[in-house]
Amino acid sequence: MEADDGYRAYELAGERRAVFCRLEHVVPWALGDAHWDAGPPTSEPPGFEPGESTCSHCGGELGDVQALLVHHRGEGRITDAFCSVDHMEAWAKAGGRWQ
Repeated sequence: MEADDGYRAYELAGERRAVFCRLEHVVPWALGDAHWDAGPPTSEPPGFEPGESTCSHCGGELGDVQALLVHHRGEGRITDAFCSVDHMEAWAKAGGRWQ
């Protein structure tokens, strides 16, 4: 996967990450026990402030377990935060930001 394309999922507390070429690939990944690779984000996710963000799916405050999904498109980055992988999956199923 190119560094300036696709989606990157991060679980900050566990320093885990995953890479997807398309948003719809999040769904089968989450359904299949969400296999993560070890390692922290390669850079600070833009638009995310720990302790100040809410879940992009339910609007609830984020606790200690947070999942981030960062869309890489050229030099642009768009970050969505979730209170769980289940909420990331539901959000992706519903079309993400284009629901």
